[in-house]
Amino acid sequence: MKIALMDSGIGLLPAAAALRNLRPDVDLVLSSDPESMPWGLRTTEDLIEHALGCARAAAAQRPDALVVACNTATVHALAAIRAELEPELPVIGTVPAIKPAARGGGPVAIWATPATTGSPYQRALIADFADDAQVTEVPCPGLADAVEHADGAAQAAAIAAAAALTPPGTEAVVLGCTHYELVAESIRAALAPTSHPELVLHGSADAVVAQVLRRLPAEAVARQGSGTLTVLHAGRPSPLPAAAACYPQGRALGQVSSVAAGAH
Repeated sequence: MKIALMDSGIGLLPAAAALRNLRPDVDLVLSSDPESMPWGLRTTEDLIEHALGCARAAAAQRPDALVVACNTATVHALAAIRAELEPELPVIGTVPAIKPAARGGGPVAIWATPATTGSPYQRALIADFADDAQVTEVPCPGLADAVEHADGAAQAAAIAAAAALTPPGTEAVVLGCTHYELVAESIRAALAPTSHPELVLHGSADAVVAQVLRRLPAEAVARQGSGTLTVLHAGRPSPLPAAAACYPQGRALGQVSSVAAGAH
């Protein structure tokens, strides 16, 4: 089984690590274009062009499915990617986990990039899935970029600023950017003094993995892989970014890929 994931940068690591944890044999293709970050500041047309470039590079590796492991790309480019690659290649998008976060009925905060915060897309999800919950949209300027570059000081500043905008007593936080899942524990620690004691953080990696397995035909799920890892930056073979080693998900992928390489 071979699964490709694409993102602007290392935001694809949580879903990739979740796939690896569930299926250690899966062959992974990680396609990104970190030099073009951040995508959220680009025009829609420019963003679609970059996203399609990553998708095409991933599709050339002949995976069984492609995960658009980026909220911004899912909002703006998922339709274009599906129009080009489906039905031959199943394409799975990433949607913020607003529905499960609102299910508890308590106050919910949605941490997202400034481009997504307040967008018609996010407002529609809130209206559809969290109409009865108290929802606060929290912009997190600079956080994805700080995570991408493993800049601890910038991460701390961005997280502190977002925590200050999160209402006291918040019971659930939606991590509306895949990069944020890499620093989930830092976010939890920053919110601990004011949030509900049983605060729940809702990422999207596990839901994306479940959707991948639902979309794949049974024969693809049954097929055994070799646990390989292919990394592409703007379509070019590359090593796993050094920043990936700063996060548990990246370290797990690096360790497994080294074992797989040694076996070949």
